[in-house]
Amino acid sequence: MSNVILVAYASRTGSTIGVAEAIGKTLVESGAQVEVRPMKEVMDLTPYRAVVAGSAIQGKRWLPEAIQFIQSHQAVLAQKPFAAFLVCMTLTIANQKYREEVTNWLEPVRQLVEPVSEGFFAGALDISKVPSFGDRLKFRLSVALGVWEEGDHRDWDAIRSWAGSIYPMLLQ
Repeated sequence: MSNVILVAYASRTGSTIGVAEAIGKTLVESGAQVEVRPMKEVMDLTPYRAVVAGSAIQGKRWLPEAIQFIQSHQAVLAQKPFAAFLVCMTLTIANQKYREEVTNWLEPVRQLVEPVSEGFFAGALDISKVPSFGDRLKFRLSVALGVWEEGDHRDWDAIRSWAGSIYPMLLQ
C-alpha cells in the first residue's frame, strides 16, 4: 500500500472541484502525497492509503455518481481511513435550522461507510453554469426572492482548517 491519499469529488458547476483541490493542497502542505480526481475516473482504491470523498448537493442529496462511488467501493472504504464532505448553497442561509438539516444529507453515505470526519461547506452560485434550464430558473427565482446570492460563498479558511484537522486521522 502506498502513502497516497485520494481526494475524489463529484461536481456539477465546478464549486466542489475547487473545494477538493483546496483540501488536496492543504494535505500536501501537511506532508501528504495526494491525488485529486473526479470520482468517475477512479476505478480502484487499493493503491490509496486513505480516501476523502466529496460531492455537490442536488435535491438534498449527494450527486448520483458520488453515491455510486461509495456503493461500488464500500468494502475497500470500510478498511481505510475515509472522510466525507459536501458542498451546497443551503449553508449560505443564516437560519440555523437549515444548516442543521444539511448534516442529514450525508446519512446515505454514513449508512454505507462511517467517515472518520465530515466537512460541510457552502458553495458558489453562478447561474450561467447550472446545466438545466429548469434549475437555472429556480435559482434565478430564489435569488430574486433573496434566498441566495450569486457569487462564491466558499469559506477557504474553514475548508483548509478541516483538511488540516483530518490529516492525522487519515494516517491511522
